[in-house]
Amino acid sequence: MIIVHHLNNSRSQRILWLLEELELEYDIKYYQRDPKTLLAPASLRQVHPLGKSPVITDGTLTLAESGAIIEYLVEQYGKGRLAPPLGTPERLRYIYWLHYAEGSAMPPLLLKLVFDRIEQQSMPFFAKPIAVAIAKRTKDTFILPQITQHLNYLEAELEKSLWFAGDEFTAADIQMSFPIEAAVARGGSDTSRTKLMGFYDRIRSRPAYQRALERGGTYQLVG
Repeated sequence: MIIVHHLNNSRSQRILWLLEELELEYDIKYYQRDPKTLLAPASLRQVHPLGKSPVITDGTLTLAESGAIIEYLVEQYGKGRLAPPLGTPERLRYIYWLHYAEGSAMPPLLLKLVFDRIEQQSMPFFAKPIAVAIAKRTKDTFILPQITQHLNYLEAELEKSLWFAGDEFTAADIQMSFPIEAAVARGGSDTSRTKLMGFYDRIRSRPAYQRALERGGTYQLVG
């Protein structure tokens, strides 16, 4: 039996969604973030040394990292579903987006989250103006321009096809869901990017996505 070690408001939500799309049986072990630090509980380190989510166990196998988990589940249980055929241009795009989501899209979004929190957190009154000024300058000169560049790129790519790997929905779209949801929640993506928002609306209306929300519980990406 596949077990998903599921952290609330995290990347593991898309693993639940993939399992629902594949119509596989699975169990969930739930973990809650620390309400102050928002970090995963130490108990996750008993499953994987890094103590992060998602992690799955499948028999004797323990596997972390969203992209690796998605590739494993699609290859092991997909029966040809949710991945383009080998040797096709769509397959190359599929592989690209599986890696791009975490390798390129998420780092600037994560940096924005970190620097937003620096601006918001309590600190001695004499240090606050300096910390806020450094955070704001870093965001304005580096982080926000990077996010804008990526969002413009994604908007242009979705001009080419309905889904990221082509005209058929694939697991690459599941992988790409998290950075796009993060961008909508806290990265500046809005209705002016019609293709991105169309993708956002399409994924959230899928029955399997809705079933995953019902099983996973609270899922809200906030700054």
